[in-house]
Amino acid sequence: MIKVGIIGATGYAGGELVRILAGHRDVKIMWYGSKSYIDKKYCEVYQNMFRIVEDVCRDDNLTELAEQVDVIFTATPQGFLAGVLTEEILSKVKIVDLSADYRIKDVGVYEKWYGIEHRSPQFIPEAVYGLCEVNRDEIKKETRLVANPGCYTTCSILTAYPLVKEGLIDVDTLIIDAKSGTSGAGRGAKVANLFCEVNENIKAYGVTSHRHTPEIEEQLGYAGNCSVTVSFTPHLVPMNRGILVTEYASLRKKADGSLPGEEEIRAAYNKYFEKEKFVRVLEPGICPETKWVEGSNYVDVNFCIDKRTGRVIMMGALDNLVKGAAGQAVQNMNLLFGLPEAEGLELVPCFP
Repeated sequence: MIKVGIIGATGYAGGELVRILAGHRDVKIMWYGSKSYIDKKYCEVYQNMFRIVEDVCRDDNLTELAEQVDVIFTATPQGFLAGVLTEEILSKVKIVDLSADYRIKDVGVYEKWYGIEHRSPQFIPEAVYGLCEVNRDEIKKETRLVANPGCYTTCSILTAYPLVKEGLIDVDTLIIDAKSGTSGAGRGAKVANLFCEVNENIKAYGVTSHRHTPEIEEQLGYAGNCSVTVSFTPHLVPMNRGILVTEYASLRKKADGSLPGEEEIRAAYNKYFEKEKFVRVLEPGICPETKWVEGSNYVDVNFCIDKRTGRVIMMGALDNLVKGAAGQAVQNMNLLFGLPEAEGLELVPCFP
């Protein structure tokens, strides 16, 4: 059995980790870390875990935890892991970090967008960006630190990845319109997330300044082997879970002056995703919906060509707490330990 510790087990992403790992046949959770609920029974924090989890919550002491488990999931705010991670800890245990501390390779970019000093930049070069469908082989190597991608970024990157990789779109024209349920903002009490503030309402936020922007640009830049600058605008919608992205880009003319057509675009998606368990390329004319992926580790993607404007509209949907956080983290853990990648993640989407 793989011994697991979770720091931040009582947040939304941490709670989803517990739910998924409770059904994983190769895992035993040894440590439910929670700064706010130390010594309180976990099932008293999440009543859905009554008679499923009997353990009490413990603190966030990574040094002590590293002596007791094989892998640590850190579902914590930005800056936590970077502030406590040491070589001694990493020499004893693998870490899958759900925060942004090690996602961005340029520490200056991280500090600019997150507004905090990175306290352990020496570990950034070895961290592997844990987008499994793209970096699977790198994750499988003797990796000690996985930077689990963000929810918006996972959906945004996978939706556009094949067309960027194949050079079918002009990346300088890429616009990403994204919408998320309120769980994406975390479990902490915030006035902006109160029921009366969110219900019957939709709003843009983080306009021109959302922290996932440089992550999307960096990873798509690797895919296209070029510099990428995107316009990314997220919106908050009154639902619990789910992310939907709609992306717009101009198609790149071929040598003969023509534009890529339906068959060529679909061939690109199939080239990269046809054999992927968790990325579903929908049938022509079907637009992704968040309800079709809720509670699962799937990403649904599709596209539509606008011949009038010469642009392609790319669409993607995922559950922000599963494939956008905990599910992808478990997928990364499976790769790290040589387990079947889908182990514990055979989660059928909930409907309705």
